[in-house]
Amino acid sequence: MSSLERREASASPRFSIDFKALGPFMALVVLFVLGTAINDAFLSGGNLSNIFTRAAFIGIIAVGATFVITAGGIDLSVGSMAAFISGAMIVVMNTLVETLGPGLETVLIGIVLSIILGIGAGAVNGLVSTKGKIEAFIVTLGTMGIYRSLVTYMADGGTLSLDFEVRGTYRPVYYGELLGIPVPVLVFLAVAVAGYVLLNMTPFGRKCFAIGSNEQVARYSAIHVDRVKTMTYVIQGLCVSIATIIYVPRLGSASSSTGVLWELEAIAAVIIGGTMLKGGYGRIWGTVVGAIMLTTIGNILNLTDAISNYLNGAVQGLIIIVAVFLQRGDWRRKKSK
Repeated sequence: MSSLERREASASPRFSIDFKALGPFMALVVLFVLGTAINDAFLSGGNLSNIFTRAAFIGIIAVGATFVITAGGIDLSVGSMAAFISGAMIVVMNTLVETLGPGLETVLIGIVLSIILGIGAGAVNGLVSTKGKIEAFIVTLGTMGIYRSLVTYMADGGTLSLDFEVRGTYRPVYYGELLGIPVPVLVFLAVAVAGYVLLNMTPFGRKCFAIGSNEQVARYSAIHVDRVKTMTYVIQGLCVSIATIIYVPRLGSASSSTGVLWELEAIAAVIIGGTMLKGGYGRIWGTVVGAIMLTTIGNILNLTDAISNYLNGAVQGLIIIVAVFLQRGDWRRKKSK
């Protein structure tokens, strides 16, 4: 081999394109092209704002799920947790109106309560699964039922509604804009940036990758596996609380149907984004694109009569199965090399 050929061979990896990483972004572009072809109103400012704002809820929760899944865990309770936190916030804020009035102080107490409940619920999931040596699937399946029952109990089988005056004070958190960008989108972006830095640029993130790749080897490497895995569930709970803070002023209500299938959407967004369901590898920005893709699919179904919008859940479930199947094939090819 000549010196020129050797230089070309050594230089080629530097300029190689990771098509697997670009896959979700390319798929999103295809969806936008499809949406534009179906309906000219797809690219309107109002519709795009709606897509990104709606994606913020699931996207924020999915950022937390990326940590959990990367470390080899799973959390099925996020939708029910969001419903419970929403109900608790509404009950407390309605109660405080009598003493503090419907002002900012009441809303801030509700927000602080949401953060405390989210962190606490995440810690419960993490500690029970790690210290109790119970599969996370079983633990979060159990807490999913518990949280859903609690919000149903608080609402007495009906719907909890936020005081009208408090809703007026709280309204800008969802409907407000900064520099023309909806507040939920800005919060989503901030959470995604913080998640990316934590997962990719800190020792904690590297420990998540190590634990997800091989938990036993991580233990032999002096990594506090239980502590790190518990922290991933705490991060998940915090992300759920942030999403809930944005969600409550949108409808101003909570019931047993709040957050239904959010866990499916969050997991789908993570898997579509390229995070391995078996753990050991995660992409925050892939998760962000995955959340936008799911919302875009739902939006396209709303704009066309070809497929019923009621099949949105079926489409998401199919996407998860196909994505995991493709990941499994890729993992087998790597293992055989």
